[in-house]
Amino acid sequence: MSTPSRAEVEAAFKHYLKVGAEQHDWNAWADLFTEDALYVEVQYGTFHGREAIRKWITEVMATVPDMYFPPPDWYAIDGDRVIFYLQNVLPNPDPKGQPFGFSNVTILRYRDGLWSYEEDIYDVRASMRVKELFKAAKK
Repeated sequence: MSTPSRAEVEAAFKHYLKVGAEQHDWNAWADLFTEDALYVEVQYGTFHGREAIRKWITEVMATVPDMYFPPPDWYAIDGDRVIFYLQNVLPNPDPKGQPFGFSNVTILRYRDGLWSYEEDIYDVRASMRVKELFKAAKK
């Protein structure tokens, strides 16, 4: 198995962001993973296989439909790997208030046109606090 070109990996990464972060099409996003993909999520656990990833992501994102993801602050590509840093954001119902957010580092591994590995690393307490602040602000 040869290493994919940087252009191929970058195009796949941009598509991954478009389908998930921009369009919030979590079923289509899950289709971007290999059938045997491994997903390590710091708060929710480890998921083995595309269908386990699909079940988890569609359920968890349904609980935060207002969450949005601005473009990554930065990303790096090395061979078949991508690492990026982005914000997970919930809007402040007060138009004068700052949105609520927490940062996330993600590591991806690309194989045969799909993602075979993802690991999300973030401060779980910050994630929970953001959700609490958002819920309180909506009252």
